[in-house]
Amino acid sequence: MGEGLRERKKRETRRYIADMAMGLFMERGFDNVTVAEVARAADVSVNTVFNYFPTKEDLFADRQDEVVGHLAGVVRGRPQGESVVAAVRRDFLDALDTGDWRYGLHEGATEFSDVVEASPALQARFRLLHDLRENALLAALREEGGRDDPRDRVLASQLVAGTRALSAWGVSLLRAGEPLAAAAMRLRAEAARFFATLEPYGTAPKTRRGAPPAPSALPGNPDDGRASGNGPETS
Repeated sequence: MGEGLRERKKRETRRYIADMAMGLFMERGFDNVTVAEVARAADVSVNTVFNYFPTKEDLFADRQDEVVGHLAGVVRGRPQGESVVAAVRRDFLDALDTGDWRYGLHEGATEFSDVVEASPALQARFRLLHDLRENALLAALREEGGRDDPRDRVLASQLVAGTRALSAWGVSLLRAGEPLAAAAMRLRAEAARFFATLEPYGTAPKTRRGAPPAPSALPGNPDDGRASGNGPETS
C-alpha cells in the first residue's frame, strides 16, 4: 500500500525542519543554536519541533536510525556466497565511488565533523550511535550463525571501529587540503588493506537458502577487492 497524504506531509515536514536546523548548526555551531531559533527558521512552533525531534541532538542526527542499522542491513542483504567482510568492503568502496554520506567522506564532511567536534553533546551522541551500530551488526551476525560466537563480537567491533577510523582519516585528508577525489583514492587503498586483514577471521560466505546469488564480478580494479568476495587486496 502506498504512502498516504498524511504520512507524506509528516515526512516532508520532518525533513524540512531538519534541513533548516542543519543550516543553522553548520553556520553557527550546534551549541549556539536554540530549538526556538530552529522553529522560527522552519516557521513552526517549538512544540511542533519537539513532536518530530524529542531532543536537540535528534535534530542534528536526524538520520540516526539509518546510521545504526546500516551495516546490519548490508550483512543481511548480501548475496549468497559473499562473506561478511566482503559485503562491508563492497559497500564501503561503493560509498567512496559515489560520494555517499553513509561513511562520512563527502562534500561538506569537514564542516560536519567540525560541528560535531566542537560540541560535547554531539560527541556523546555519536559515541552512542557507534555503540548501537555495533550492537545491531552483532545481532545480525548472531542471527545468521544461530549461536553466541565470540568471534562475531570481535568482528562487529573491528568492522565498526575500522570503518569509523578510515572515515576519520579521510576527513583529516580533506582538512589538510586534499581534493575529495584524491582523498577517496588514498582511502580506497587503505581500506583495501584493512579489509584484507579481516577477511580470514570467521567470515564464512553466506549460504542461506533463498539468498540472491553473488555477482561473478563487480566493476573496478580486480585488486581492489570488489571483483572477488574472498581474494586479498593489494592496492
